[in-house]
Amino acid sequence: MLTAPWICCTRAVSSVGCTAKGWTHFRRIGKYAGPVIAGGCIFISYEILVLGESVTLGTQAVEQEKLKSYVYVYPILREKQGLEGITSKAKKELQRTVRRLVQTTAEIFSLPLDERYLRQDVESHDSDLWLLLKRTQSAVKAVRLQAVQELAKKHHWHDYKYRTLAQAFDQKTSIGLARCQDVDLRFFLHPPSPKVIENSCIEDELRNLLAALPQSEVDQCVQYFTSLALRESNQSLSAQRGGLWCFGGNGLPYAQSLSSVPSEKVESFCLQALAEHSKVPSHCDKIVMNGGLQLLQKIYQLRQDCPKIQRNIIRTIGNLALHEHLHSALAQSVVGWIGILAEGMKSPHVIQASHAARALANFDRDTVKEKYEDGVYILHPQYRTSEPIKADVLFIHGLLGAAFKTWRQKDQSDMEDKDANYTACWPKTWLTADCPNLRILSVEYDSHLSDWRSKCPVENERKSMAYRGRELLTKLKAAGVGDRPVVWVAHSMGGLLVKKMLLDASEDPEMRSVVQNTRGIVFYSVPHRGSRLAEYSVSARFLLFPSIEVKELSKDSPALRELNDNFTRFIREHNVNILSFGEMLPTCIGSMIKLHVVPPASAGIV
Repeated sequence: MLTAPWICCTRAVSSVGCTAKGWTHFRRIGKYAGPVIAGGCIFISYEILVLGESVTLGTQAVEQEKLKSYVYVYPILREKQGLEGITSKAKKELQRTVRRLVQTTAEIFSLPLDERYLRQDVESHDSDLWLLLKRTQSAVKAVRLQAVQELAKKHHWHDYKYRTLAQAFDQKTSIGLARCQDVDLRFFLHPPSPKVIENSCIEDELRNLLAALPQSEVDQCVQYFTSLALRESNQSLSAQRGGLWCFGGNGLPYAQSLSSVPSEKVESFCLQALAEHSKVPSHCDKIVMNGGLQLLQKIYQLRQDCPKIQRNIIRTIGNLALHEHLHSALAQSVVGWIGILAEGMKSPHVIQASHAARALANFDRDTVKEKYEDGVYILHPQYRTSEPIKADVLFIHGLLGAAFKTWRQKDQSDMEDKDANYTACWPKTWLTADCPNLRILSVEYDSHLSDWRSKCPVENERKSMAYRGRELLTKLKAAGVGDRPVVWVAHSMGGLLVKKMLLDASEDPEMRSVVQNTRGIVFYSVPHRGSRLAEYSVSARFLLFPSIEVKELSKDSPALRELNDNFTRFIREHNVNILSFGEMLPTCIGSMIKLHVVPPASAGIV
């Protein structure tokens, strides 16, 4: 009979003990959770109040842009100079306290805790986001550049923060970010997806744009092939329009019987002609005034699968960017070209990336004083850098070469084994890795207008070595060549151009710095005494070289002999270091001919 009450008593005591133990746990939880909850509420309230006082949003742009795909909101920030230091310290202390409380709670209850939260600084909060934006608009250049660098390192934000800032950036900030390596592309607004447009509509728009441009200073071959591209396939429609269209007038007499061309070739020819127009300063304003920027952006988006068309478009934008008064129009057209160029900079294809880098460098007047004219490409550094540039290295290709393909490792299709270290442009890949403090430029001169120039029936003035030399020297001077030590690397006819440029510069007081800063020249298979190629049949030599070049490259040519003698005296007077390479194996010319294009005896200066 005494057993049951004893058992009941035991259970009661156990129940009371369990209840007391549970309250102990709750008190421990409340001890830490209470301050966390209270601190969190205080922190959130404080952040809202500070942000509300610090940011005023202008809504005028909303009315201006409400019919477009994006709404631009411009924040107006008012700095609290007197309390700025105190409030910053208070925020940091409050955040540090909350971190400790959350960390302690996680340890007690063995809860997982994201370590990024413990490293996250107060600057990542919205109020400091806007203060960072305010610094990018500072009148002090150093403050502005530092703020852009800090923005470029932000990779952990939510998507809406990037989009919000993208709408608030001014032109300089967007350009600076585009030229920062590893920048998040969400910082840039992208154009709305293009509507499907008939090819004929694009052709009509291109035709109207070209027709609105002046006819002066335009190569006749450009006119001829633009006419070819724009000819209507419907003969009756062509007759109604009064014959073949050519820059707003009748077609050239020799082009009456040409057949139609596929739409992408039409666009390619037109864009080639437009790029030539953009090299004429007086035509650039006309391109912008007649809606050229919007049209080019539309074609760029529609032709994502055609790199050649996109390159011609970016080339034209790079030419327009040489003129600072057009920068605002370029940045504001649709949602601006800056984001497109930033994306182009990240292209794995060296030609695409270099075209975009040239255009952005011409945009960036904050850190770049040089201007890169058509045909001058910067291979390194393509992004903003704090590293000092100690010297320039210039690569000059030979006849029928190009700024990039001449300096490839070899054709990748010809390689038996796929090499992980293969490079399509070794100066950009290998030389940059070995010598990061160099500025590396590659030059492209007009050895032929395009793949189709040789078919042009117009007897166009062929450009002599003297003409090309003067033209390139002017472009290189605009790019700042001569402001620091220079090393030239030249292949084939490019070496003759280097010699001609240096001799001309030595006689021009304005160009003399180019000569004074020349430290060395590397010649790759340069025909100092001419090439035997010119001795072969007329048909073969005209297939490879225009007539003037053949005459200038003839073996033992008087012009080459005089050039070589003058240059020999030049290097002795100026103590320039020379390194020459010659051919040891013959080159296959077609299926029948093997020869040394530049024999060893001709590859040496003396």
